[in-house]
Order: sequence, then C-alpha cells, then structure tokens
Amino acid sequence: MENIIPVSEMRNYNQTLSDVSMGSQVILTKNGAAKYAVVDIEEWRKTQATLRLLEELQKGYRSLKSEPLVSRDEFRKSLGMTK
Repeated sequence: MENIIPVSEMRNYNQTLSDVSMGSQVILTKNGAAKYAVVDIEEWRKTQATLRLLEELQKGYRSLKSEPLVSRDEFRKSLGMTK
C-alpha cells in the first residue's frame, strides 16, 4: 500500500518512517509529482534479487535464441559425465 506525502512534510520524518513497512512504502512528492520512494530494506533487497534473477533469465533466453542446441548426451559429455 502506498502512502503519498509531499517532501515538505519530511520535517516530521519519524512519523513518515514509521509508516514504512514490508509491502507499504511511502512515496514522496515534489511539486505535486512523485519523486522518491521510501521502502522497507528487506523489500528493497527482495526487489533487487528479483531484478538480478530476471536479468539472468533474459541472458539465458537470448543465449537460447542465438546459440545452437545440444542434445542431452552432448551436454553430459561436455561435463565429463557418462550415461
């Protein structure tokens, strides 16, 4: 749930920070437009991890489209594994 407040109200930042929790960020506005987001650190870390995962999945998808496919046996052989 978003809590939207003007930056000018940050004078009372203790109250603003107490409104931040997992799943509930505070959006700070400047001149009426959203400018900053204050989020719980665990939520931020989870978001960063999700972004890294999506980037790696995208790399894999691009690789799948651009590199030739190998059979399971060829893959196992490249790893030094036998049947």
